Amino acid sequence: MSAGIFLEPIRSMPTFKKRFEIVERKGIGHPDTICDLVMNQVSIELSKMYLKETGAIQHHNMDKSLLVAGQSENKFGGGKITKPMKLVIGDRATFEVKGQKLPVEDVTISTAKKWFDNNLRFVKEEHVEYQLEVGTSSHELRSIFENPKSFVANDTSALVGYAPFTKTESSVLETEEYINSQNFKKEFPESGEDVKVMGFRNDNTLDLTIAMAFVDSHVDSENHYFKRKQDMLQSISEFHRKRGDFDEVKITMNNLDTKNKGIEGLYLTVLGTSADNADSGEVGRGNMANRVISLTRPAGSEATAGKNPVSHIGKIYNALSFKLAEEIQKAVPDLEEVLVWMYNVIGKPVNEPKAIIIQPISDKELDLAKFESAIKEIVEQNLNKMDEFCMQLASGKIEIA
Repeated sequence: MSAGIFLEPIRSMPTFKKRFEIVERKGIGHPDTICDLVMNQVSIELSKMYLKETGAIQHHNMDKSLLVAGQSENKFGGGKITKPMKLVIGDRATFEVKGQKLPVEDVTISTAKKWFDNNLRFVKEEHVEYQLEVGTSSHELRSIFENPKSFVANDTSALVGYAPFTKTESSVLETEEYINSQNFKKEFPESGEDVKVMGFRNDNTLDLTIAMAFVDSHVDSENHYFKRKQDMLQSISEFHRKRGDFDEVKITMNNLDTKNKGIEGLYLTVLGTSADNADSGEVGRGNMANRVISLTRPAGSEATAGKNPVSHIGKIYNALSFKLAEEIQKAVPDLEEVLVWMYNVIGKPVNEPKAIIIQPISDKELDLAKFESAIKEIVEQNLNKMDEFCMQLASGKIEIA
């Protein structure tokens, strides 16, 4: 294979054939996912601003954020916020290019406010305070962007992706998407956006444990809460019955709920997210670049959200490794599962990784010669289109959380 592209078949049992599998998904209103999605949108909007004002995306990394939980008082029929959440936004950006001042802070705050307004139904402007801790990029890192036609990596990182999705991963992801769909919210307005789904597969039985914040303004009493909870469980069970992926799907929700304890025994929020009182969030603690957290799969250590889309391989390779794995697995029928590892060092061109390691996985003996040229072609085609892929990241066309 080409220099830097290595093929290492692995004789092992593919994930979907193993007896056990554990997969998690944190929904759009989970504090960690809020941080990921807000900061990634900030990077997207900063990229647009840089392109408009300077003709090129400038150095920025907006992948440091902490959502500090507020305080609230729950009440049947509607509680109140006694202390707002605080979103601390940090890291580095380019504030000036050739004497031209750039509105980094204005873009950052307005983007964050717009994200909350567009995605969380009950969060209003007064419910979130903002603390900006964004410093000026170092000259050394800014110098990477002096030639926008040839970006080099601004970090040394190694990332990994895999394919295909198992039915467990699909079920966990699509369960959260179903609960946070417009139709579900219309039928169950008391369901908040803070949804976490944990799936445990044992052979062909799937256990789903769901945590979902209820909105207290839509809950009249303890009995009403448990009645609506049961209705939701029936709706989710019907969703899985129609899918028919497993012999049995067992579903539980809000397992700390306790009857006859009133509000104290229920998972109630004012805003539909635990961040209004109970739980803080942080960038990098949410979903992986393929939008789930698979505990039985390999994972990189880099947060994807908010990193620079044209120079930070922690973002670029995080997303691209999954794309490569998917394309390779689909193109080569004999491959039951594929891992793709991407490694590069700071200062080396983004489209010239120091190493791409493709690991086809099968419980059968694989004939290396049969698929070597096909894999090489897929990898090189993607590397040749690296600029196009980076711009898709910069524009938000590729979902990363």
